Amino acid sequence: MTQSLPGQRPAQEQAFTGRGRPPVVVVGAGPYGLSVAAHLRAAGTPVRVFGEVMGSWRHAMATGMFLKSTPDATDLSAPEPGGRLADFRREHGEPELTELTPIPCDVFVRYGQWFQKRYVGEVEPARVTSVERAAAGPGFVVRADDGQELAASAVVVATGLNGLAYVPAELRRLAPEGPGPHAAVSHTSHHTDLSLYAGRRVAVVGGGQSALESAALLHEAGATAQVLVRERTVLWGMVPEPARSWPQRLAKPASPLGTGWVLAAVCASPGGVRFLPASARLLLFRRALGPSGGWWLRDRVMGVVPVHTSRRVTAAVVRGPEVHLDVVGPGGRRDALTVDHVLAATGYRLDLDALPCLSASVRHAVACVPGSRAPALRGSFESSVPGLYFTGSLAAPMFGPMMRFVAGTEFAAVRIARHLRTR
Repeated sequence: MTQSLPGQRPAQEQAFTGRGRPPVVVVGAGPYGLSVAAHLRAAGTPVRVFGEVMGSWRHAMATGMFLKSTPDATDLSAPEPGGRLADFRREHGEPELTELTPIPCDVFVRYGQWFQKRYVGEVEPARVTSVERAAAGPGFVVRADDGQELAASAVVVATGLNGLAYVPAELRRLAPEGPGPHAAVSHTSHHTDLSLYAGRRVAVVGGGQSALESAALLHEAGATAQVLVRERTVLWGMVPEPARSWPQRLAKPASPLGTGWVLAAVCASPGGVRFLPASARLLLFRRALGPSGGWWLRDRVMGVVPVHTSRRVTAAVVRGPEVHLDVVGPGGRRDALTVDHVLAATGYRLDLDALPCLSASVRHAVACVPGSRAPALRGSFESSVPGLYFTGSLAAPMFGPMMRFVAGTEFAAVRIARHLRTR
């Protein structure tokens, strides 16, 4: 069992002071899973957490990457004061981070591990392989890859973007056995070390933060990188202004996700987003916070790495050790590009069918948001299958863009824990 910090009651002891009913199983130990588990354990609700603590942040982010979010938008949700990123830094004698201080991913990983020890306790590293509805009565049967089989009164799916990486069909054909670091094409989520491509030519496809930061890291590791962007221009974040005048604050109010009335509104009331028509919610999900690069990244890319806008890959083929791309540019002009590897920074697709931890019968029973394969959720984050909850990015088409970021953990964790206490 993972020990709690001095002065705190062991989290595992808190977990088993309930009424003897089966535990709630939380699948995933990233920011959302840890936050939900912390609130459940503080309330004395039996809970078991499965997954590697901050696993995606450790294994699906290249070394040297930074968070795009500001410090105020990266706090996990603790059930009591003292669990913020600033508290973690203060306890370890590290300087406080400001809006003008990009946060290294490894700092955020250490913060998550500290949060787990302080508020969650034991996290089981086994991977959940199956969630089935119980044959008799409510609840579920959960199986893990270490051979465990247990009953669960409820299940919270907090798997983040695991398994949801999207590689367009024209690029996926480059790797019949599947994309990966050693195939002709990979996704940015496949990498922890981009120095693998030192001395090689790499085409980065995409125009968002992961594409631009990966291109910078590739260049700095000795690769010859270039970026192919579909849009006509690359967008960059604005340098934060910690002391804005009141007219500036009135014109563009601040929010955890940036400035502007739309972002401020959806962050202030994620629950209200749920009452919008499905088409409006999906439009908000797809359009709000489109692809852009962090303000602090611009000088590492522009004028350093070739960035080609209005470019679209229409065909790709492997010939020997090289990859040949057909690229359509401005005005329909066609170009041929030869590289050694293609890095797809093409984002993620929310699709319940890509979650192998849910049995086929459970997936088919979950109602989806019309026009998508994301789960339709009640205000408590419960799906149409009683006792099955979804949080994090999978909840964004219901509650808005804040669920795509750590800033949404407070809203989600409080509501899920409250609903589970009353079930």
